[in-house]
Amino acid sequence: GDSCCNPQSMGYIKKIVEAKIPGIYVLSLRIGDNLIQDMENSFFMNVNDQVREVCSQLAKDPHLKGGYNAIGFSQGGQFLRAVAQRCPSPPMFNLISVGGQHQGVYGFPRCPGESSHICDWIRKTLDLGAYTQAVQEHLVQAEYWHDPLKEEDYRKNSIFLADINQERGINETYKKNLMALKKFVMVKFLNDTMVDPPISEWFGFYKSGQAKETIPLKETLLYTEDRLGLQQMDKAGKLVFLGVKGDHLHFSEEWFYTTILPFLQ
Repeated sequence: GDSCCNPQSMGYIKKIVEAKIPGIYVLSLRIGDNLIQDMENSFFMNVNDQVREVCSQLAKDPHLKGGYNAIGFSQGGQFLRAVAQRCPSPPMFNLISVGGQHQGVYGFPRCPGESSHICDWIRKTLDLGAYTQAVQEHLVQAEYWHDPLKEEDYRKNSIFLADINQERGINETYKKNLMALKKFVMVKFLNDTMVDPPISEWFGFYKSGQAKETIPLKETLLYTEDRLGLQQMDKAGKLVFLGVKGDHLHFSEEWFYTTILPFLQ
């Protein structure tokens, strides 16, 4: 629902990074011919096509040929991780995911929580169609919808998240490319009411088969079987887990300057 160059959001981030790190080159990715298309594509353009488009933009940009650092906000966090896994040239040095949902979501923005019958009804209604081919190919949020009650449907039919999270087998190239990062920084908003469950921002998720108890990354099969290289990255000190007080994407300039900018320098 955002765009690359909104002066109140991504355009503002670009501006303050440029002001704080003189001489830096900042590319704010636009997907589409204009800002309206960019915003619409964040809802309706197949994520795999978005990733291909971004890979093409990065490869064609002469400023980035020696490598670059990447910051993704919200769903941009896992989308840029797909870029790191699928498109190693030019190389991504550091990936900073600010509120990215790396294990997907199983809920709706601002929903009151597990006790709400309305939340459950909306969730189940979407879930009836979330894994159909038509919805998967044309609704971005369905492509990282992760139903812990229907893990087999998710693994079989999710055209984006199940692929980049190695749910259908091990793509050694994905693993190798992600492990080439110097740092993979994951920011979780400690009072997040937008992402369900918030622990997805640190690669955790609901324990399979239910939607109440969550487990951290280190207890997931993805980590214990090291399907994506995250265990090795963790042991090498490449994973950075940051928590910030506030709701989804709510942070101060001072926090951004002191905590995030060092990874860009």
